Amino acid sequence: MTEDVFKALADPTRRRILDELVERDGQTLFEICARLAAKHGLGLSRQAVSQHLAVLESADLVRSRREGRYKFHDLNTEPIERAMTRWRRPHTPESTP
Repeated sequence: MTEDVFKALADPTRRRILDELVERDGQTLFEICARLAAKHGLGLSRQAVSQHLAVLESADLVRSRREGRYKFHDLNTEPIERAMTRWRRPHTPESTP
């Protein structure tokens, strides 16, 4: 599972999608495409952004939910937190200078 997270984070476009979801969770595909174009100059097709979202969803970094005919995308930081704490050493008084 950690490999999927690192693979998903390796792509700069996917990192920008996550940046946009940090700023505002619950965006539709159309909203994400519009924000990528306006803020980052990325004129990606909806299909391309949808494929990036699929990679992020398979890594569980993004979760989607349907409300009526709309699909909303939400950031899930749990996989990043697990990956980052995997190699952390516990803080001990002896390790403090």
